[in-house]
Amino acid sequence: MLPTIVWGTGNVGRAAIRAVDAHPALELSAVLVHDPGKVGRDAGDLGDLGHPLGIAASDDVDAALAAGPRAVVYAASGDIRPDEALADIVRAIRAGAVVVTPSLYALYDQRNAPPQLRDPILAAIADGGGSLFVSGVDPGWGNDVLPLLVSGLGTAIDVIRCQEIFDYSTYDQPDSVRYLVGMGQPMDYEPPMIAPTVPTMVWGGQVRLMARALGVALDEIRETVDRRPLDATVSTKTMGEFEAGTQGAVRFEVQGVVGGEPRIVIEHVTRIHPSCAPDWPTPPDGEGAHRVVIEGRPRIEVTVEATDEGGNRSAGGNATAVGRLVNAIDWLADAEPGLYDALDVPLRPATGRLGRKRP
Repeated sequence: MLPTIVWGTGNVGRAAIRAVDAHPALELSAVLVHDPGKVGRDAGDLGDLGHPLGIAASDDVDAALAAGPRAVVYAASGDIRPDEALADIVRAIRAGAVVVTPSLYALYDQRNAPPQLRDPILAAIADGGGSLFVSGVDPGWGNDVLPLLVSGLGTAIDVIRCQEIFDYSTYDQPDSVRYLVGMGQPMDYEPPMIAPTVPTMVWGGQVRLMARALGVALDEIRETVDRRPLDATVSTKTMGEFEAGTQGAVRFEVQGVVGGEPRIVIEHVTRIHPSCAPDWPTPPDGEGAHRVVIEGRPRIEVTVEATDEGGNRSAGGNATAVGRLVNAIDWLADAEPGLYDALDVPLRPATGRLGRKRP
């Protein structure tokens, strides 16, 4: 059993606690939190398991790493604290741990990450013997291994399109929805998530990763953004009212251009209410889905709907993204210390978990 720390207990960390507890090769050894109100709470409570695990959450990072964990699931946010997230991750790698995380966007395509990010990580790997694998929570598999797998079923490929289509009224992060994405803000407000160059910073690595796997050279990466206002004021169960005339939907694309044409596209279509932008792509049930579309011969479309935490679709997406990370830990523990990406780490069957009692 590999002693494993879950660091952070938000949307991603809750799913990580459940995933580590369920994995037959892993043992949850500690849970690290920043919020003083969570210190001392049982990991089973924080992970929404419905039963205690006998592990009290702690804010003592030194003590947790000094215990010599074999792995760390770093689930703390890197959105608005990238330098702090990098420092935490370097610290864990230097302690000899395998680290998996969605928190460093630039390392989706680690080979092309900036030296100021790669160099301290490579130095920590050399010093401590740990490893790092970064995969997205949007989810990463939907923008790398799944489209690449499906592409192998075709004979001719024109465009690979990866879509996330969601109703954000179900997303349990009000500040991110209102201020980072801009839902409910005036139309002259510039949401940080879709400011120029930001989509490429976040998702460009996955476009480059797919291009590398497909053996094509990118001319450039382009961005497109479209926003729509609400026609009427709407009320949501979790986040209250969103007024008419404010932003109700956003659609953007990060396009990998090959031969002058967008050939590898990551697209997000996000609404706060299904009445907004009804002409844009919609999920089958109105709540949310991830979709891969291969335009070519044959045309192939794969839609994935995941639910968790009482049927919540956003929680299901988080859980599958976390599953990809946590299920890589034992493979990484057996591999040489290093910096890995989605093309290095295989997507493997859930060996030992079929029919096993759910946590």
